Amino acid sequence: MDKILNIGKYLFPLSFLLYVGLHVGKPDVGASFVPDFLPFPYFWNYFTLVCIVLFIVSATIQKYDKLAYSLMALYVLLMAILVHLPMALGNNLPTEMMVSDLGRTQELEMINVFRNIMVAGALLGFAKYVATDKRIIG
Repeated sequence: MDKILNIGKYLFPLSFLLYVGLHVGKPDVGASFVPDFLPFPYFWNYFTLVCIVLFIVSATIQKYDKLAYSLMALYVLLMAILVHLPMALGNNLPTEMMVSDLGRTQELEMINVFRNIMVAGALLGFAKYVATDKRIIG
């Protein structure tokens, strides 16, 4: 049973490959999530892509993994607070948003807030209990 449970330490970080695919395959969507106060939304889309890839590699090979899990948790929480929560409250919605979809979009963004908080909790748990390389943040 432990061999099956050990898959989780690889399955969780590898699940972030979905976000890599989204940032590469649909850069317009990724750029649309960048808040208006930040310039160069495509830069931030690709910068985020690189950070996610570095997180996946670090967590998978278990080098600097505690730092990687902690920084990814910070990123996910910032996304919840700076991107999804304002959109859930009706602010910073993409201009192409149709008025008829407004309620549904706000509902989905609130789900994103909750999802990000759960993922951040899991990342912090992995940083505390799964990470093996504690060189930077002990």
